[in-house]
Amino acid sequence: MLFVMLMFVSPLLGLTVAAGTAEASPLPARAADDGRQLFTFRDPRIDESSGLAVSPTHDGIVYTHNDSGDSARFFAVGMDGRTRATFRLAGVNARDWEAMAASVDPATGKGVLWFADIGDNLDGAWPDVSVYKVDEPDTMRSATLQATRYRFRYEGGARNAEGMMIHPKTGRLYIVSKEFSGSIYAAPKELRTDRINLLRRVGPAPIMATDAAYAPDGSSFVIRTYFSASLYRAPGDLIAHLTMPPLKQAESIAYTRDGKALLTGSEGVHSPVYLVPLPARATSVSASASATPVEAVDAPAGTARSGDTGTVTASGKQPGKEEGGGIPFSMVALWLGTAVGAIGIITVIAYRTAR
Repeated sequence: MLFVMLMFVSPLLGLTVAAGTAEASPLPARAADDGRQLFTFRDPRIDESSGLAVSPTHDGIVYTHNDSGDSARFFAVGMDGRTRATFRLAGVNARDWEAMAASVDPATGKGVLWFADIGDNLDGAWPDVSVYKVDEPDTMRSATLQATRYRFRYEGGARNAEGMMIHPKTGRLYIVSKEFSGSIYAAPKELRTDRINLLRRVGPAPIMATDAAYAPDGSSFVIRTYFSASLYRAPGDLIAHLTMPPLKQAESIAYTRDGKALLTGSEGVHSPVYLVPLPARATSVSASASATPVEAVDAPAGTARSGDTGTVTASGKQPGKEEGGGIPFSMVALWLGTAVGAIGIITVIAYRTAR
C-alpha cells in the first residue's frame, strides 16, 4: 500500500521510484526565471508535437514531429513559429514517433537528425522498436530524405518509451522508458543495420518520462516528465530538479545550442514552446566537466563498456545489492501525509461529481 501511495505522490515530490524503492532527491532548483514563451507553432499540421531538437547547423531553426497518427515527416520551424520546410522520410512507416535528437557528425561537421519510433502503449505490442537516422538538410526547402533504420529490443522485455538522447561526443544512443519504474537504456557503441541491437539498462529514470536530451558538451543530460525535469551528470547521479512552465501535456525537451537553456514543448494545435534558462549550478557543471575524459562521461560507473556484456547497476554495484540508504522517518511521514491529503481531495471531488 505504501508503494502505491509513493507512486501516486512521487511526481509531486520529485522522487524516482525504481525496483520497489523510493529514493529522496535534492530539492527542486528553480531556474534563473520561470521561463518565457518563445513562440507557438503556427502550422495547424503540427497538432501533436512530440519531439523537439535545435538545428546544430542552421541558426534559428528547430525541428519537430507529430505523435502517432501522422506520416513519417518532420517540420523545420523558425523562431517566429512559422514552418520553413516539411521533410518526409522515404519508405518509412511512422508507427508511434515519440522523440527526436540532433547531433553532429565529427568526421564531416554536418548535422544528423534521429527519429525514435519507440512508443508502445501496450508495453509489449511490438517485438522491436526503430530509430531512423537522417542527414540534416542543407537547405530549408521541403524534400524527401533517405533514412537509415536501426532496430532495437530491450534486455528484460519490451518497454514503452518516449525519450531518446544522443551523446554529442561519442554518438552513443540512449532510450528512456516511460514507466512508473522507469529506466535509461544504452545502445551498443556501434549500431548495426543487419540485425536487432540490444538496449541494456544503465540506470533509473523519473516516473513517466516523456523526453530526454544531452547537453551540447556531453557533461550532463535532462529528462522531462509531465510535471518537471531532472538534470543528471550520469545515470543515477542527479544534479537538480528543474521547475518547468505549466503545459497542457509536456512532451518534449531540448538544449539550446550554447547549453545555457532548455526548450520545452507540448502537444496540441498552436502549442507553445518555452525557453527555460538553466540555474547557475547547472551550467557550472559544463565548466567543471570540460576536462573529463569522454569515456568517463559517456560510460559512468556501472555502465556496460565495450562488448556490452553482463548487467550492472548505475552505481556500479552488482545486481541484487540494495542501492542507497534507508528512508528517514520524516520523509515517510511527509509522503504519507501528502498521499492521504491527495486521496482525500480526490474522494471529495468524486463524491461531488457523483451527486
